[in-house]
Amino acid sequence: MVTKPSVAVIDYGMGNLFSIRNACLVSGMEAKITDSRKDIIDADAVILPGVGAFYDAMEALKRLKLVSVIKDIAESEKLLFGICLGMQLLMGKSYEFEDCKGLEIIEGDVVPFAEPSVEDGRRFKIPHINWNRIWKEKKDSWDNTLLDCLSDGEQMYFAHSYYCLPEDQEITISKTKYGAIEFCSAVQYRNIIGCQFHPERSGERGLLVYEELCSQISKARVERG
Repeated sequence: MVTKPSVAVIDYGMGNLFSIRNACLVSGMEAKITDSRKDIIDADAVILPGVGAFYDAMEALKRLKLVSVIKDIAESEKLLFGICLGMQLLMGKSYEFEDCKGLEIIEGDVVPFAEPSVEDGRRFKIPHINWNRIWKEKKDSWDNTLLDCLSDGEQMYFAHSYYCLPEDQEITISKTKYGAIEFCSAVQYRNIIGCQFHPERSGERGLLVYEELCSQISKARVERG
């Protein structure tokens, strides 16, 4: 009997976990909200969600002893998907309130938007909570990634005050403009993808990202035999 692709949604007390779980279920996957090391290791793919403060999130991951297992997944062939704060946690350091080390899986920093962001005399409020467009960094940036199902300039939902500055700009696959600032809104690094936006809160187009996740997990299963 063929089982559905399985996803572990890491529960460390900070994130819209049930929205992500529901998006996975609707897209044909089994999804477990969990802080169990075994559940995370056994899953076909892992989602690191997050809403809130970077420091608090890192402290929660340390307290639950989840840092090492996330790093193990990053070093495996399984897909690791960071969403919003979850993407930021993959970076080396954040400058939110005080310097704070992240998971150090991707070299780079997490920095604040300028306050306020201004363009042509218009002020753009911080935090950036709104629908906004994601644009390909290069023509083929989204090939074979979870964004491959989307059109260039797709509208996605954002809610954040900080953004990622990857050291290696080659891993940036999408950018978004807010006021005068153009920031990295998605990265792909080996088996790791991070999105600053929330696909699970981005309507039918956002659900395509989860359908693509299901498809990629299924394909990887076949390739492994």
